[in-house]
Amino acid sequence: MKTCLLMTAAALLIVIGTANADKDDHGQRLRAAVASGQIVPLKSLLDRIEASYFGQVLEVELDDDDDQLIYEIDFLTPAGAKIKFEFDATNGLLLKSKGRGLEEAARPQ
Repeated sequence: MKTCLLMTAAALLIVIGTANADKDDHGQRLRAAVASGQIVPLKSLLDRIEASYFGQVLEVELDDDDDQLIYEIDFLTPAGAKIKFEFDATNGLLLKSKGRGLEEAARPQ
């Protein structure tokens, strides 16, 4: 676990160090894509998750997976279980949810 965290931190530092110039441009492109409706605002997905499950968001990534933009959202349940949600970023469709405690963390509807 510590090794994984250290490797992730090291990779992040390398990316941050080499991509500062691209960061602003990439962020502007993402904001423009949200504003033009090309991708779903992250807040709308977080609101959906928090309305349906007890817990808190741990991490969010926007990945380009085979030319499909995917929001990957890691969520921690009150019992300490980790759930992963994957949404199509272009339409907000839930593609996958997995993890222990998914049913136990569900809010009554």
